[in-house]
Amino acid sequence: MIKERIINHNIKSALAFKIPQAIKFFIHLCLCFFVLGCNNSDGAKKKQPIAKDTAAVKKQRPEAVVTAPAPPASLDTTLYKSLLLHMVHDSASARWPVKGPYPLPGAILPFKRIIAYYGNFYSTRMGILGELEPDAMLKKLMGEVKKWQQADTHIGVVPAIHYIVASAQSQPGKGGKYRLRMPFTQIDKALELAKKVDGIVFLDIQVGWSSLQEEIPGLEPYLKLPNVHLAIDPEFSMKDKVHKPGTIIGTFDAADINYASEYLAKLVKQYNLPPKILVVHRFTLGMVTNYAQIKLRPEVQMVMDMDGWGFPAKKVNSYKLAEVNNPVQFTGFKLFYKNDIQTPPWKTIMSPQDVLKLYPRPLYIQYQ
Repeated sequence: MIKERIINHNIKSALAFKIPQAIKFFIHLCLCFFVLGCNNSDGAKKKQPIAKDTAAVKKQRPEAVVTAPAPPASLDTTLYKSLLLHMVHDSASARWPVKGPYPLPGAILPFKRIIAYYGNFYSTRMGILGELEPDAMLKKLMGEVKKWQQADTHIGVVPAIHYIVASAQSQPGKGGKYRLRMPFTQIDKALELAKKVDGIVFLDIQVGWSSLQEEIPGLEPYLKLPNVHLAIDPEFSMKDKVHKPGTIIGTFDAADINYASEYLAKLVKQYNLPPKILVVHRFTLGMVTNYAQIKLRPEVQMVMDMDGWGFPAKKVNSYKLAEVNNPVQFTGFKLFYKNDIQTPPWKTIMSPQDVLKLYPRPLYIQYQ
């Protein structure tokens, strides 16, 4: 087993301005009234509308400089294939593992499993990231990392901070996009927290009435860093421009996902980076249309993340329907500290041992 080391960034953001306290409070108020957290496959989530219109937060783009060392010169293809078989319990099928190009050297998957904490620093109700103080949150995260490492000793574990950088809203806001962008100071915070645990960062986009074409380019100063990856959430993509986010389950097409993947691939080539990871949330079939047309690339590793909540049997069924029967490349599985235990008699969430029984074994685990 190769013991890879995730590249640490030594980047200091050039962003020097501070967000006024009034704006911080306003963002916090907006997020508190629009509680996010992925639902089960029975239907869209019920959300409380925000109290008033959202104002745009004026931001500057940081000029981050990539100083990471070059990726390894070669990929251990023998180990890669061996770990793919481990992912499917040493029992390959017609669907799994998915046939595709080898990743570029320096790829994280399937050499390591990612254990991510999800949320937004402004909200205590959108996930674990905002519920605990930073030190307590990191301690809890590393506790989960240890559990996963003990549960599956074949591969290493990477901690991750999965931060919502664009949050869907129930009101249109100044731009009429039904989404609220976070200030770059909050992304800087995510980077600093990940650095403390030798981890990686995912920037999560909920587009509302906006689009990936509008949202992704503004994040390029961060996405060109070697330890920053991307996540996109179809649930809050309201393509009809009629429904508000949260009233129905939204959708992305393969064309949207291919745009995001191509954008990341361009950055990998331009800055000589190891492969990026693109996480796509999916807990119903309709959330991603034309999934078979999603293009696999050596520069980008695709993760389809089952992020529905509920009791174990329901989650497992959603995983089979959405991910197993509709393979793309790798899979993810989301665990909710609160929502997963709302149905009696369940008092604890699924353990690593429970999740590792799934076929294929998820390589991306997210806690909310």
